[in-house]
Amino acid sequence: MDTFNAALDFLLGLIFQAFRWAPGLGLAVISAAAGVGMLWVFQKTSNQAKIRAVKRLVQAHLLELRIYQDEPAVMWRAQKSLLASNLRYMGLMLQPALIMGLPFAILLVHLDAFYGRAPLAVGAETIVSMGLGGASEPGGHPAAPLLEAPPGVAVETPAVRVVDERQVSWRIRPQAPVSGLLRIRVEGATVEKSIEAGTPGQSGPRFVPGRKVRSLWDAVWHPDEARIPTPKVDWVEIRYPDARVQWLGIRLHWLVWFIGISMLAALLLKKRFHVVL
Repeated sequence: MDTFNAALDFLLGLIFQAFRWAPGLGLAVISAAAGVGMLWVFQKTSNQAKIRAVKRLVQAHLLELRIYQDEPAVMWRAQKSLLASNLRYMGLMLQPALIMGLPFAILLVHLDAFYGRAPLAVGAETIVSMGLGGASEPGGHPAAPLLEAPPGVAVETPAVRVVDERQVSWRIRPQAPVSGLLRIRVEGATVEKSIEAGTPGQSGPRFVPGRKVRSLWDAVWHPDEARIPTPKVDWVEIRYPDARVQWLGIRLHWLVWFIGISMLAALLLKKRFHVVL
């Protein structure tokens, strides 16, 4: 999983770096490509003949409702037929939607590290949290984990435990732009976590990793860094501010841009791919 995540991040990173001068345009390119990919998958996995037939039935029943407005029996029959046709249409769309669902979800969680989080602002405090792994040792009180920060980042509090939730947190404050590693030492093991701080407008867009995790399943949804190697730690997370992508003079969350552009690309190109939606 680490290899797959690193390979996908590398490919997305090439586009991200190529459009550092215009992050919104880079996101538009990725979104349009995703829309084309959606059309291709839909074409290969859907029953286009049945979808065309059902859409014609829906249109026929809608026309029937308009023509026979003064005949209750015909209206009732047309409404039932319209409902049945819509359910058939939804059923035909379900298979390609399910097939596309997982790949698109994986793409979205990878894109969030590129476009969804902003680096920590210099001088602004934030919280680093860690989830402890394994079972509690009865009667044991292991030494508190130790957080070591790179130059330019101040650790302002000692480790604060939330015993019931098996969590430990620290407050940190970047004092200068930083792109480095936090190190957490816990019971003889060391866990590293990337940290990004600085003013996005001055340093350009940045890849900002989210939660770092240990389990294989969690790595599917938190893919930004290699998995934690020790069973003593389940996850480590830095609380980053949300980012916004500005393009064409409009500043929006990246997911709004992605959904809008990918759907627009699919609608504009559906005839070229001979796809009925």
